Amino acid sequence: MTAQLPEPTPHPDPSGELRASHDDREAVVEQLRDAAAEGRIDLDELDTRLEQALTSKTYGELALLTADLPKPPSSAAENLPPLVLKGGMYGASRGPGRWEVPGQVIAHAGVGGVSLDFTRVECRLAEVVVEAYGETSGVTIVIPDGWAADTTGMDPGFGGLKDKTTPDRLPGTPLIRLTGSGGMAGVVIRHPSKRERRKLDGNATRD
Repeated sequence: MTAQLPEPTPHPDPSGELRASHDDREAVVEQLRDAAAEGRIDLDELDTRLEQALTSKTYGELALLTADLPKPPSSAAENLPPLVLKGGMYGASRGPGRWEVPGQVIAHAGVGGVSLDFTRVECRLAEVVVEAYGETSGVTIVIPDGWAADTTGMDPGFGGLKDKTTPDRLPGTPLIRLTGSGGMAGVVIRHPSKRERRKLDGNATRD
């Protein structure tokens, strides 16, 4: 017997046409397995949906597979409002100390520039969207080793985008999805420098 999937909605969300990543597919696989363990879908349905999840190419295709299942509980961080940083005349920064990371960060460099440092945060989100605008003085984003960034949605503008991160992402770490525009001064996203690593190691020892 062929397992029946829920009917698609008549007015799909345009974002459903966006391409899904390996992590997006894996998240749906885990949700389906949990649903089977809870008795919400039978093993035939599980096999059918797992096969389709692993071959899905868009968010819309993945959403169809879980449309009739309860949504996973959201973390407190997912309910935080976006963090907005405005460089203004004198600049703005967040980090390198510990701070609570929301699902979206918006950085406007202005004249003074913006520095955004994730190296000492604890973030349980699967993805953090950073919307950066280089404007006059630029935005610098520092992420820990083991975190990865997706910069395909970024407009380099006149100032350009410098992505100095590595693609090696450790399990359980968030993906930084970078959007926005480089503006006049550009946007830089990188891992800690040698000097910053030494400082982090020193702080870790004292902690």
